[in-house]
Amino acid sequence: MLDQPANPAAENVVVGENPEIQEEQVDEEEEDNEDEEDAVVEDAADANNGAQDDMNWNALEWDRAAEELTWERMLGLDGSLVFLEHVFWVVSLNTLFILVFAFCPYHIGHFSIVGLGFEEYVQASHFEGLITTIVGYVLLAVTLIVCHGLAALVKFQRSRRLLGVCYIVVKVSLLVVVEIGVFPLICGWWLDICSLEMFDATLKDRELSFQSAPGTTMFLHWLVGMVYVFYFASFILLLREVLRPGVLWFLRNLNDPDFNPVQEMIHLPIYRHLRRFILSVIVFGSIVLLMLWLPIRIIKYLLPHFLPYNVMLYSDAPVSELSLELLLLQVVLPALLEQGHTRQWLKGLVRAWTVTAGYLLDLHSYLLGDQEENENNANQQPNNQHARNNNAIPVVGEGLHAAHQAILQQGGPVGFQPYRRPLKFPLRIFLLIVFMCITLLIASLICLTLPVFAGRWLMSFWTGTAKIHELYTAACGLYVCWLTIRAVTVLVAWMPQGRRVIFQKVKEWSLMIMKTLIVAILLAGVVPLLLGLLFELVIVAPLRVPLDQTPLFYPWQDWALGVLHAKIIAAITLMGPQWWLKTVIEQVYANGIRNIDLHFIIRKLAAPVISVLLLSLCVPYIIASGVVPLLGVTAEMQNLVQRRIYPFLLMVVVLMGILSFQVRQFKRLYEHIKNDKYLVGQRLVNYERKSGKQGTSTTPPQSSQE
Repeated sequence: MLDQPANPAAENVVVGENPEIQEEQVDEEEEDNEDEEDAVVEDAADANNGAQDDMNWNALEWDRAAEELTWERMLGLDGSLVFLEHVFWVVSLNTLFILVFAFCPYHIGHFSIVGLGFEEYVQASHFEGLITTIVGYVLLAVTLIVCHGLAALVKFQRSRRLLGVCYIVVKVSLLVVVEIGVFPLICGWWLDICSLEMFDATLKDRELSFQSAPGTTMFLHWLVGMVYVFYFASFILLLREVLRPGVLWFLRNLNDPDFNPVQEMIHLPIYRHLRRFILSVIVFGSIVLLMLWLPIRIIKYLLPHFLPYNVMLYSDAPVSELSLELLLLQVVLPALLEQGHTRQWLKGLVRAWTVTAGYLLDLHSYLLGDQEENENNANQQPNNQHARNNNAIPVVGEGLHAAHQAILQQGGPVGFQPYRRPLKFPLRIFLLIVFMCITLLIASLICLTLPVFAGRWLMSFWTGTAKIHELYTAACGLYVCWLTIRAVTVLVAWMPQGRRVIFQKVKEWSLMIMKTLIVAILLAGVVPLLLGLLFELVIVAPLRVPLDQTPLFYPWQDWALGVLHAKIIAAITLMGPQWWLKTVIEQVYANGIRNIDLHFIIRKLAAPVISVLLLSLCVPYIIASGVVPLLGVTAEMQNLVQRRIYPFLLMVVVLMGILSFQVRQFKRLYEHIKNDKYLVGQRLVNYERKSGKQGTSTTPPQSSQE
């Protein structure tokens, strides 16, 4: 969320923000000094007891206790009651946790809601338990504040400290719920409300969807709001890389090593958090109005037939919605999000806009800093680093943000560069904000129209007049635009190198594209198709299709499901233990596309995987269709074998894997128990290869473990 431009010094110097807090801290120091006199006697007694304990400490008793703590005793297999004692403590702690953090707050909130007569409103929200518990926590926080004040009046220091710690726990918990739960939920609902006209929906439709599935609706809106907040924060981090340090002084720097959100939650009072929350809601809501609601109104006025977007759940096109969705998630979005070029292009656009706005409004020094001063500071930085970090006095006339940055420099390596302040500076800042709003509006109009236009035009060649979900058309158009921009940038980079170099590059890229296509056909075509067909035969067909019906297989859908399964299997393989498939996949990833080794991929990855999948498909079919009829069984039995042989063989393979794993584990346990019981020592012997001549060996080093 946003930081406060007002009173920035109080953001870091919390002691000086409230005189009442200062008086309380002075009283605490005086009372602590009084308590220290009594604590000295207690510490002396504890020191004497500790010294006696040190005198009575015996290492053999600790070793014996460690030897007695075995797995048999931990699990209660030796007949002792230690296991029951551990179970009792675990159950007791869990019960106490549920009682303190769930049962009591819920019933406090329930009694309060019933007493105030708000029970009907809470029940209408479809989240009665959650709201009741939050109300209980709020009442607990208020009660702890009142008790903390009363304990301070009567000078019960230990009770006051205990109540303060409890209040801090409740306060931080509530603030985390507000920051992570409530704020993204508000952003998600506001995004939905501002985009209703884009999807030809009304608030009545959203109300009906909420009443039919309240949990799913709230989760989706929270997820959309969280994504919006995440990308907004990412864009702010990108701005910090371009702009002069100190321009975004009113925003918290998430990359600052001294930034500690939990510490801020503890030290700052509630009204500061409330003011920051309201300011963040206003800013985020205004950006949604500027970049979503206003562009939609302009598009409806200029292009009446362009909106609304088609967001139907099912399509009458000959292409499966599931397949398109999987292609979108597995191909389009990773290519757009995982490529570093997209971020560099966006950074370049921001820098170009900043330079243009700086020269038009004479704010280049304010936005980007002076190049000469930056070079001088870079040369003098090794000599003056200590002085710059300790300098907390702002230059006269630099404004409130300079003071804020200077104060921040006391606690960490937060940079601040001076700038030249032009005439009529507030008016220029206002014009800069107006120029920024116009730019964001134009960028939003382009993003809402251009990809969808391109996607609709391209998809019309494939699906004809059938309507497709706009998510797929927008993704297709966005991907085509990205490829076009990428090709143009590559050609522009190659143009100064001459025609010969361009032809050489085209030849290299053509060879690389041919290799990539061959690998894509094998790994992204054949392997997913075989994997999806095997999954269909093993899992889907036995569960969905009865024995008296014939299953139908759709290769396109099987391939799309196979793509998803292949990615999941590859991810699990990379996270698992080291074996040949993981080694090969890591090598392919390390080589990349430019250094692709076609022979290695076919010989080490594609051929073994395709062979295993073909054997898994063909061997059961040969057994069911070739061997079983020779045994003279009935047609019903043949049908049963053909339909159930694939899951049966899968069950056999899984059982064999589990048995082999258990056998290895029992062997390890047997060796461990045998070594614990009977192992006396270990001897290190030098390894010597066998040769024709019998040589004498040196005396090996020996180490024993008693």
